[in-house]
Amino acid sequence: MGFCYHVLFLLSICVGVSLATPIEDQRRDRITYLPGQPKNVEFAQYSGYVTVNEQNGRALFYWLVEAPANRGPKSRPLVLWLNGGPGCSSIAYGASEEIGPFHIKPDGKTLYSNPYAWNNLANILFLDSPAGVGFSYANKTTDLYTFGDKKTAEDAYIFLVNWFERFPQYKHREFYIAGESYAGHYVPQLAQLVYRRNKGINNPDINFKGFMVGNAVTDDYHDYVGTFEYWWTHGLISDSTYRMLRIACDFGSSQHPSVQCMQALRVAVVEQGNIDPYSIYTPPCNDTASLRSGLRGRYPWMSRAYDPCTERHSSVYFNLPEVQKALHANVTGVSYEWKTCSDIVGNYWTDSPLSMLPIYRELINASLRIWVYSGDTDAVVPLTATRYSIDALKLPTIINWYPWNDNGKVGGWSQVYKGLTLVTVRGAGHEVPLHRPRQAFILFRSFLENKAMPSSS
Repeated sequence: MGFCYHVLFLLSICVGVSLATPIEDQRRDRITYLPGQPKNVEFAQYSGYVTVNEQNGRALFYWLVEAPANRGPKSRPLVLWLNGGPGCSSIAYGASEEIGPFHIKPDGKTLYSNPYAWNNLANILFLDSPAGVGFSYANKTTDLYTFGDKKTAEDAYIFLVNWFERFPQYKHREFYIAGESYAGHYVPQLAQLVYRRNKGINNPDINFKGFMVGNAVTDDYHDYVGTFEYWWTHGLISDSTYRMLRIACDFGSSQHPSVQCMQALRVAVVEQGNIDPYSIYTPPCNDTASLRSGLRGRYPWMSRAYDPCTERHSSVYFNLPEVQKALHANVTGVSYEWKTCSDIVGNYWTDSPLSMLPIYRELINASLRIWVYSGDTDAVVPLTATRYSIDALKLPTIINWYPWNDNGKVGGWSQVYKGLTLVTVRGAGHEVPLHRPRQAFILFRSFLENKAMPSSS
Protein backbone atom coordinates (compact mmCIF):
# COMPACT_ATOMS: atom_id res chain seq x y z
CA MET A 1 0.00 0.00 0.00
CA GLY A 2 2.76 2.44 1.00
CA PHE A 3 4.85 1.59 -2.08
CA CYS A 4 1.89 2.02 -4.42
CA TYR A 5 1.06 5.35 -2.85
CA HIS A 6 4.69 6.46 -3.21
CA VAL A 7 4.70 5.53 -6.90
CA LEU A 8 1.40 7.35 -7.46
CA PHE A 9 2.74 10.40 -5.67
CA LEU A 10 5.81 10.49 -7.92
CA LEU A 11 3.60 10.05 -10.98
CA SER A 12 1.42 12.93 -9.87
CA ILE A 13 4.46 15.18 -9.71
CA CYS A 14 5.72 14.07 -13.13
CA VAL A 15 2.49 14.19 -15.13
CA GLY A 16 0.22 16.41 -13.05
CA VAL A 17 -2.29 13.68 -12.18
CA SER A 18 -4.62 14.65 -9.34
CA LEU A 19 -4.63 12.27 -6.39
CA ALA A 20 -7.95 13.64 -5.20
CA THR A 21 -10.82 11.18 -5.17
CA PRO A 22 -13.97 11.83 -7.26
CA ILE A 23 -15.83 12.64 -4.03
CA GLU A 24 -13.21 15.24 -3.09
CA ASP A 25 -13.29 16.71 -6.60
CA GLN A 26 -17.07 16.93 -6.49
CA ARG A 27 -16.99 18.57 -3.07
CA ARG A 28 -14.53 21.14 -4.41
CA ASP A 29 -16.83 21.90 -7.36
CA ARG A 30 -20.04 22.07 -5.33
CA ILE A 31 -21.78 25.46 -5.56
CA THR A 32 -23.02 26.40 -2.11
CA TYR A 33 -24.73 29.63 -3.09
CA LEU A 34 -24.87 31.92 -6.12
CA PRO A 35 -25.04 35.66 -5.42
CA GLY A 36 -28.59 36.90 -5.86
CA GLN A 37 -30.16 33.44 -6.16
CA PRO A 38 -33.69 32.82 -4.85
CA LYS A 39 -34.23 31.15 -1.49
CA ASN A 40 -35.04 27.47 -0.98
CA VAL A 41 -33.08 26.05 -3.93
CA GLU A 42 -33.71 22.31 -3.75
CA PHE A 43 -31.21 20.97 -6.23
CA ALA A 44 -27.45 20.47 -6.24
CA GLN A 45 -25.15 22.50 -8.49
CA TYR A 46 -21.52 21.95 -9.43
CA SER A 47 -19.14 23.97 -11.58
CA GLY A 48 -15.47 24.10 -12.38
CA TYR A 49 -12.82 23.09 -14.85
CA VAL A 50 -11.91 19.86 -16.59
CA THR A 51 -8.54 19.75 -18.32
CA VAL A 52 -8.69 18.45 -21.89
CA ASN A 53 -5.09 19.10 -22.94
CA GLU A 54 -2.30 19.10 -20.35
CA GLN A 55 0.42 20.25 -22.74
CA ASN A 56 -1.32 23.46 -23.86
CA GLY A 57 -3.26 23.96 -20.63
CA ARG A 58 -6.69 23.76 -22.23
CA ALA A 59 -9.48 23.49 -19.69
CA LEU A 60 -13.23 23.60 -20.29
CA PHE A 61 -15.68 25.15 -17.83
CA TYR A 62 -18.85 23.29 -16.93
CA TRP A 63 -21.93 23.93 -14.81
CA LEU A 64 -23.97 20.92 -13.70
CA VAL A 65 -27.51 21.53 -12.48
CA GLU A 66 -29.07 18.42 -11.03
CA ALA A 67 -32.77 17.67 -10.87
CA PRO A 68 -34.51 18.76 -7.63
CA ALA A 69 -34.37 16.29 -4.76
CA ASN A 70 -38.12 15.65 -4.93
CA ARG A 71 -37.84 14.68 -8.59
CA GLY A 72 -35.31 11.91 -8.07
CA PRO A 73 -32.06 13.18 -9.65
CA LYS A 74 -30.46 9.72 -9.32
CA SER A 75 -33.04 8.23 -11.67
CA ARG A 76 -33.00 11.09 -14.18
CA PRO A 77 -30.91 11.10 -17.38
CA LEU A 78 -27.95 13.40 -17.99
CA VAL A 79 -28.20 15.94 -20.82
CA LEU A 80 -25.26 17.95 -22.15
CA TRP A 81 -26.26 21.38 -23.52
CA LEU A 82 -24.14 23.24 -26.08
CA ASN A 83 -24.62 26.69 -27.57
CA GLY A 84 -23.03 27.56 -30.87
CA GLY A 85 -21.59 30.66 -32.47
CA PRO A 86 -19.01 29.39 -33.04
CA GLY A 87 -17.54 31.09 -30.01
CA CYS A 88 -20.59 31.63 -27.77
CA SER A 89 -21.04 30.60 -24.16
CA SER A 90 -23.53 27.95 -23.07
CA ILE A 91 -23.50 29.60 -19.65
CA ALA A 92 -24.51 32.97 -21.13
CA TYR A 93 -27.31 31.63 -23.32
CA GLY A 94 -28.55 28.13 -22.53
CA ALA A 95 -28.09 28.39 -18.77
CA SER A 96 -28.93 32.05 -18.17
CA GLU A 97 -31.76 32.90 -20.55
CA GLU A 98 -33.12 29.62 -21.90
CA ILE A 99 -33.26 26.29 -20.06
CA GLY A 100 -31.31 26.93 -16.84
CA PRO A 101 -32.89 27.11 -13.37
CA PHE A 102 -32.15 30.82 -12.95
CA HIS A 103 -32.54 33.84 -15.21
CA ILE A 104 -30.85 37.17 -14.53
CA LYS A 105 -32.85 40.29 -13.72
CA PRO A 106 -32.11 43.56 -15.55
CA ASP A 107 -30.07 44.79 -12.58
CA GLY A 108 -27.42 42.20 -13.49
CA LYS A 109 -27.13 41.16 -9.84
CA THR A 110 -30.28 39.26 -8.94
CA LEU A 111 -31.53 35.88 -10.16
CA TYR A 112 -35.09 34.59 -10.42
CA SER A 113 -36.36 31.04 -10.85
CA ASN A 114 -37.28 29.68 -14.26
CA PRO A 115 -40.47 27.62 -13.80
CA TYR A 116 -39.77 25.77 -17.05
CA ALA A 117 -36.13 24.90 -16.30
CA TRP A 118 -35.13 21.66 -17.96
CA ASN A 119 -33.50 20.33 -14.80
CA ASN A 120 -37.05 19.58 -13.63
CA LEU A 121 -36.86 16.70 -16.10
CA ALA A 122 -33.15 15.81 -16.27
CA ASN A 123 -29.73 16.61 -14.87
CA ILE A 124 -28.36 19.33 -17.16
CA LEU A 125 -24.67 19.80 -17.90
CA PHE A 126 -23.75 23.13 -19.53
CA LEU A 127 -20.36 23.37 -21.26
CA ASP A 128 -18.43 26.40 -22.53
CA SER A 129 -16.73 25.06 -25.65
CA PRO A 130 -14.15 25.33 -27.11
CA ALA A 131 -11.41 26.80 -24.91
CA GLY A 132 -11.45 30.60 -25.09
CA VAL A 133 -15.25 30.69 -24.88
CA GLY A 134 -16.85 31.97 -21.68
CA PHE A 135 -14.78 30.85 -18.71
CA SER A 136 -12.99 28.08 -20.63
CA TYR A 137 -9.36 28.84 -21.33
CA ALA A 138 -6.09 27.78 -22.94
CA ASN A 139 -2.68 28.74 -21.57
CA LYS A 140 -1.30 28.69 -25.12
CA THR A 141 -2.85 31.74 -26.83
CA THR A 142 -2.26 30.38 -30.34
CA ASP A 143 -4.83 27.68 -29.57
CA LEU A 144 -7.58 30.29 -29.71
CA TYR A 145 -6.75 31.02 -33.36
CA THR A 146 -6.78 27.39 -34.50
CA PHE A 147 -10.13 26.03 -33.36
CA GLY A 148 -12.54 24.42 -35.76
CA ASP A 149 -15.17 21.71 -35.75
CA LYS A 150 -12.78 18.74 -35.47
CA LYS A 151 -10.70 20.06 -32.58
CA THR A 152 -13.82 21.24 -30.75
CA ALA A 153 -15.43 17.80 -30.99
CA GLU A 154 -12.25 16.04 -29.84
CA ASP A 155 -11.85 18.34 -26.83
CA ALA A 156 -15.52 17.96 -25.92
CA TYR A 157 -15.16 14.17 -26.03
CA ILE A 158 -12.08 14.28 -23.80
CA PHE A 159 -14.02 16.56 -21.47
CA LEU A 160 -16.81 13.98 -21.22
CA VAL A 161 -14.44 11.11 -20.52
CA ASN A 162 -12.69 13.07 -17.77
CA TRP A 163 -15.91 14.50 -16.39
CA PHE A 164 -17.42 11.04 -15.97
CA GLU A 165 -14.33 10.07 -13.97
CA ARG A 166 -15.03 13.01 -11.66
CA PHE A 167 -18.74 12.11 -11.48
CA PRO A 168 -18.74 8.30 -11.63
CA GLN A 169 -22.33 8.18 -10.36
CA TYR A 170 -23.34 9.29 -13.87
CA LYS A 171 -21.54 6.45 -15.62
CA HIS A 172 -23.98 4.16 -17.46
CA ARG A 173 -26.79 6.70 -16.90
CA GLU A 174 -28.89 7.53 -19.98
CA PHE A 175 -27.03 10.36 -21.71
CA TYR A 176 -28.21 12.80 -24.39
CA ILE A 177 -26.71 15.82 -26.14
CA ALA A 178 -28.72 18.92 -27.05
CA GLY A 179 -27.98 22.35 -28.47
CA GLU A 180 -28.92 25.05 -30.94
CA SER A 181 -27.68 27.20 -33.82
CA TYR A 182 -24.06 26.37 -34.71
CA ALA A 183 -24.31 23.55 -32.18
CA GLY A 184 -26.06 22.00 -35.18
CA HIS A 185 -22.44 21.14 -36.01
CA TYR A 186 -21.17 20.54 -32.47
CA VAL A 187 -23.90 18.15 -31.38
CA PRO A 188 -23.94 15.60 -34.24
CA GLN A 189 -20.13 15.61 -34.50
CA LEU A 190 -19.72 14.92 -30.79
CA ALA A 191 -22.53 12.37 -31.00
CA GLN A 192 -20.67 10.59 -33.80
CA LEU A 193 -17.45 10.51 -31.75
CA VAL A 194 -19.21 9.07 -28.70
CA TYR A 195 -21.08 6.52 -30.81
CA ARG A 196 -17.96 5.34 -32.66
CA ARG A 197 -15.81 5.10 -29.54
CA ASN A 198 -18.52 3.16 -27.73
CA LYS A 199 -18.52 0.49 -30.43
CA GLY A 200 -17.54 -2.92 -29.13
CA ILE A 201 -18.05 -1.92 -25.48
CA ASN A 202 -20.83 -3.88 -23.81
CA ASN A 203 -21.58 -1.41 -21.04
CA PRO A 204 -19.97 1.93 -21.95
CA ASP A 205 -19.45 4.60 -19.31
CA ILE A 206 -21.10 7.12 -21.64
CA ASN A 207 -24.49 5.49 -22.17
CA PHE A 208 -25.34 7.60 -25.21
CA LYS A 209 -28.94 7.39 -26.40
CA GLY A 210 -29.47 10.28 -28.81
CA PHE A 211 -29.45 14.00 -29.51
CA MET A 212 -31.70 16.98 -30.15
CA VAL A 213 -30.88 20.22 -31.98
CA GLY A 214 -32.83 23.44 -32.49
CA ASN A 215 -32.68 26.01 -35.32
CA ALA A 216 -29.53 24.20 -36.26
CA VAL A 217 -26.95 24.94 -38.92
CA THR A 218 -27.08 21.65 -40.81
CA ASP A 219 -26.26 21.76 -44.51
CA ASP A 220 -24.87 24.77 -46.36
CA TYR A 221 -26.77 24.23 -49.59
CA HIS A 222 -30.15 23.84 -47.92
CA ASP A 223 -29.43 26.52 -45.33
CA TYR A 224 -28.79 29.06 -48.06
CA VAL A 225 -31.78 28.06 -50.18
CA GLY A 226 -34.11 27.85 -47.20
CA THR A 227 -32.97 31.12 -45.62
CA PHE A 228 -33.37 33.23 -48.74
CA GLU A 229 -36.77 31.65 -49.37
CA TYR A 230 -37.84 32.44 -45.79
CA TRP A 231 -36.82 36.09 -46.20
CA TRP A 232 -38.81 36.39 -49.41
CA THR A 233 -41.93 34.52 -48.28
CA HIS A 234 -42.05 36.53 -45.05
CA GLY A 235 -41.83 39.84 -46.86
CA LEU A 236 -38.36 40.77 -45.59
CA ILE A 237 -36.78 41.31 -49.02
CA SER A 238 -37.85 42.32 -52.51
CA ASP A 239 -38.45 40.01 -55.47
CA SER A 240 -35.39 41.39 -57.24
CA THR A 241 -33.10 40.82 -54.25
CA TYR A 242 -34.43 37.29 -53.85
CA ARG A 243 -33.63 36.58 -57.50
CA MET A 244 -30.20 38.18 -57.10
CA LEU A 245 -29.42 36.03 -54.03
CA ARG A 246 -30.43 32.85 -55.82
CA ILE A 247 -28.18 33.68 -58.76
CA ALA A 248 -25.17 35.15 -56.95
CA CYS A 249 -24.87 32.84 -53.95
CA ASP A 250 -23.49 29.40 -54.73
CA PHE A 251 -25.50 27.65 -52.03
CA GLY A 252 -22.73 25.88 -50.22
CA SER A 253 -20.37 24.75 -52.97
CA SER A 254 -17.50 26.66 -51.32
CA GLN A 255 -16.46 27.75 -47.84
CA HIS A 256 -17.01 31.46 -48.47
CA PRO A 257 -19.61 33.45 -50.45
CA SER A 258 -18.57 35.26 -53.61
CA VAL A 259 -18.21 39.04 -53.86
CA GLN A 260 -21.49 39.18 -55.80
CA CYS A 261 -23.24 37.16 -53.09
CA MET A 262 -21.92 39.50 -50.40
CA GLN A 263 -23.23 42.48 -52.34
CA ALA A 264 -26.66 40.88 -52.61
CA LEU A 265 -26.63 40.13 -48.88
CA ARG A 266 -25.83 43.76 -48.08
CA VAL A 267 -28.86 44.82 -50.11
CA ALA A 268 -30.96 42.25 -48.23
CA VAL A 269 -29.82 43.64 -44.86
CA VAL A 270 -30.82 47.17 -45.90
CA GLU A 271 -34.23 45.96 -47.10
CA GLN A 272 -34.89 44.08 -43.86
CA GLY A 273 -34.37 47.23 -41.84
CA ASN A 274 -34.00 47.45 -38.08
CA ILE A 275 -35.61 44.17 -37.08
CA ASP A 276 -34.34 41.40 -34.88
CA PRO A 277 -33.58 38.67 -37.43
CA TYR A 278 -33.49 36.08 -34.65
CA SER A 279 -37.12 36.82 -33.81
CA ILE A 280 -38.72 38.80 -36.60
CA TYR A 281 -41.97 39.73 -34.84
CA THR A 282 -40.56 41.00 -31.53
CA PRO A 283 -39.07 44.48 -31.00
CA PRO A 284 -35.29 44.60 -31.28
CA CYS A 285 -33.12 45.82 -28.46
CA ASN A 286 -32.17 49.46 -29.13
CA ASP A 287 -28.93 48.76 -30.95
CA THR A 288 -29.46 45.14 -31.99
CA ALA A 289 -29.05 46.22 -35.61
CA SER A 290 -25.40 46.99 -34.99
CA LEU A 291 -24.80 43.29 -34.35
CA ARG A 292 -25.89 42.52 -37.89
CA SER A 293 -23.52 44.91 -39.63
CA GLY A 294 -20.61 42.48 -39.82
CA LEU A 295 -21.15 40.35 -42.91
CA ARG A 296 -18.68 37.57 -42.31
CA GLY A 297 -18.07 33.87 -42.66
CA ARG A 298 -20.10 31.26 -44.45
CA TYR A 299 -23.42 32.52 -43.07
CA PRO A 300 -22.83 36.24 -43.52
CA TRP A 301 -26.35 37.15 -42.38
CA MET A 302 -25.77 35.41 -39.06
CA SER A 303 -24.24 37.40 -36.23
CA ARG A 304 -23.19 34.98 -33.57
CA ALA A 305 -25.74 35.53 -30.84
CA TYR A 306 -29.37 36.50 -30.41
CA ASP A 307 -29.63 39.74 -28.44
CA PRO A 308 -33.03 40.77 -27.16
CA CYS A 309 -31.13 42.68 -24.42
CA THR A 310 -31.12 39.64 -22.11
CA GLU A 311 -27.50 38.81 -22.86
CA ARG A 312 -26.53 42.18 -21.39
CA HIS A 313 -27.69 41.01 -17.98
CA SER A 314 -25.31 38.05 -18.10
CA SER A 315 -22.46 40.33 -19.18
CA VAL A 316 -22.90 42.21 -15.91
CA TYR A 317 -23.57 39.20 -13.67
CA PHE A 318 -20.72 36.93 -14.73
CA ASN A 319 -18.17 39.73 -14.45
CA LEU A 320 -18.93 40.16 -10.75
CA PRO A 321 -15.94 38.84 -8.71
CA GLU A 322 -18.26 37.27 -6.13
CA VAL A 323 -20.09 35.35 -8.88
CA GLN A 324 -16.84 34.07 -10.39
CA LYS A 325 -15.71 32.95 -6.93
CA ALA A 326 -19.01 31.14 -6.29
CA LEU A 327 -18.72 29.35 -9.65
CA HIS A 328 -15.04 28.45 -9.11
CA ALA A 329 -14.39 30.34 -12.35
CA ASN A 330 -11.44 32.50 -13.45
CA VAL A 331 -9.38 30.53 -10.92
CA THR A 332 -6.08 32.02 -12.07
CA GLY A 333 -7.33 35.45 -11.02
CA VAL A 334 -6.58 37.08 -14.35
CA SER A 335 -8.33 40.40 -14.74
CA TYR A 336 -10.24 40.08 -17.97
CA GLU A 337 -13.72 40.86 -19.11
CA TRP A 338 -16.00 37.86 -19.41
CA LYS A 339 -17.89 37.97 -22.71
CA THR A 340 -20.92 36.14 -24.00
CA CYS A 341 -19.07 35.33 -27.23
CA SER A 342 -15.39 35.23 -28.20
CA ASP A 343 -14.55 37.26 -31.30
CA ILE A 344 -11.16 35.56 -31.62
CA VAL A 345 -12.56 32.03 -31.56
CA GLY A 346 -15.44 32.94 -33.89
CA ASN A 347 -13.48 34.98 -36.42
CA TYR A 348 -10.56 32.55 -36.76
CA TRP A 349 -12.59 29.35 -37.08
CA THR A 350 -10.56 26.94 -39.20
CA ASP A 351 -12.67 24.00 -40.37
CA SER A 352 -16.39 23.51 -40.87
CA PRO A 353 -17.82 20.73 -43.05
CA LEU A 354 -20.42 21.80 -45.61
CA SER A 355 -22.97 19.27 -44.39
CA MET A 356 -23.95 17.29 -41.31
CA LEU A 357 -26.27 15.04 -43.30
CA PRO A 358 -23.75 12.16 -43.66
CA ILE A 359 -23.49 12.05 -39.86
CA TYR A 360 -27.29 12.05 -39.57
CA ARG A 361 -27.47 9.07 -41.92
CA GLU A 362 -24.86 7.16 -39.89
CA LEU A 363 -26.53 7.83 -36.55
CA ILE A 364 -30.05 7.17 -37.87
CA ASN A 365 -28.80 3.77 -39.02
CA ALA A 366 -27.44 3.26 -35.50
CA SER A 367 -31.02 3.64 -34.16
CA LEU A 368 -30.16 6.61 -31.95
CA ARG A 369 -32.95 8.98 -30.95
CA ILE A 370 -32.74 12.13 -33.09
CA TRP A 371 -35.05 15.12 -32.78
CA VAL A 372 -34.81 18.39 -34.68
CA TYR A 373 -36.87 21.39 -33.64
CA SER A 374 -37.33 24.87 -35.08
CA GLY A 375 -38.81 28.12 -33.87
CA ASP A 376 -40.74 29.44 -36.87
CA THR A 377 -40.01 33.18 -36.45
CA ASP A 378 -36.23 32.84 -36.80
CA ALA A 379 -34.81 34.37 -40.01
CA VAL A 380 -31.21 33.34 -39.26
CA VAL A 381 -31.47 29.54 -39.37
CA PRO A 382 -35.12 29.33 -40.36
CA LEU A 383 -37.61 26.50 -40.49
CA THR A 384 -37.48 26.34 -44.29
CA ALA A 385 -33.75 25.60 -44.17
CA THR A 386 -34.30 22.81 -41.65
CA ARG A 387 -37.13 21.29 -43.69
CA TYR A 388 -35.04 21.25 -46.86
CA SER A 389 -32.20 19.52 -44.99
CA ILE A 390 -34.45 16.86 -43.52
CA ASP A 391 -36.15 16.31 -46.87
CA ALA A 392 -32.73 15.59 -48.39
CA LEU A 393 -32.40 12.58 -46.08
CA LYS A 394 -35.32 10.91 -47.94
CA LEU A 395 -36.68 9.27 -44.79
CA PRO A 396 -39.98 7.35 -44.80
CA THR A 397 -42.78 9.11 -42.90
CA ILE A 398 -44.27 7.37 -39.86
CA ILE A 399 -46.66 10.13 -38.74
CA ASN A 400 -47.50 12.83 -41.26
CA TRP A 401 -47.48 16.58 -40.54
CA TYR A 402 -49.90 17.45 -37.74
CA PRO A 403 -50.53 20.28 -35.23
CA TRP A 404 -49.36 19.51 -31.73
CA ASN A 405 -51.27 20.98 -28.83
CA ASP A 406 -50.66 22.69 -25.52
CA ASN A 407 -53.80 23.18 -23.40
CA GLY A 408 -56.01 23.03 -26.47
CA LYS A 409 -53.93 25.54 -28.43
CA VAL A 410 -51.62 24.79 -31.34
CA GLY A 411 -48.06 24.85 -30.03
CA GLY A 412 -46.56 24.07 -33.42
CA TRP A 413 -46.41 21.23 -35.91
CA SER A 414 -44.60 17.93 -36.10
CA GLN A 415 -43.74 15.10 -38.45
CA VAL A 416 -42.30 11.78 -37.38
CA TYR A 417 -39.94 10.10 -39.82
CA LYS A 418 -38.30 6.72 -39.55
CA GLY A 419 -35.30 7.59 -37.38
CA LEU A 420 -35.99 11.31 -36.86
CA THR A 421 -38.68 13.57 -35.41
CA LEU A 422 -39.20 17.17 -36.59
CA VAL A 423 -41.01 19.65 -34.33
CA THR A 424 -41.80 23.29 -35.00
CA VAL A 425 -42.62 25.75 -32.21
CA ARG A 426 -45.13 28.40 -33.19
CA GLY A 427 -44.07 31.97 -32.53
CA ALA A 428 -40.61 31.07 -31.25
CA GLY A 429 -37.42 32.67 -32.53
CA HIS A 430 -33.87 31.37 -32.73
CA GLU A 431 -33.73 30.56 -29.01
CA VAL A 432 -36.92 28.56 -28.64
CA PRO A 433 -36.87 28.18 -24.83
CA LEU A 434 -36.41 31.93 -24.44
CA HIS A 435 -39.50 32.86 -26.46
CA ARG A 436 -41.71 29.85 -25.75
CA PRO A 437 -40.47 28.34 -22.46
CA ARG A 438 -43.56 26.26 -21.73
CA GLN A 439 -43.74 24.81 -25.23
CA ALA A 440 -39.99 24.09 -25.17
CA PHE A 441 -40.48 22.25 -21.87
CA ILE A 442 -43.20 20.08 -23.42
CA LEU A 443 -40.89 19.42 -26.37
CA PHE A 444 -38.03 18.35 -24.09
CA ARG A 445 -40.32 16.09 -22.06
CA SER A 446 -41.60 14.41 -25.22
CA PHE A 447 -38.03 13.91 -26.43
CA LEU A 448 -36.92 12.27 -23.18
CA GLU A 449 -40.00 10.04 -23.13
CA ASN A 450 -39.56 9.31 -26.85
CA LYS A 451 -43.22 10.07 -27.42
CA ALA A 452 -44.73 12.03 -30.30
CA MET A 453 -45.77 15.59 -29.50
CA PRO A 454 -49.25 15.70 -27.91
CA SER A 455 -52.10 16.08 -30.38
CA SER A 456 -55.73 16.96 -29.80
CA SER A 457 -57.00 13.70 -31.23
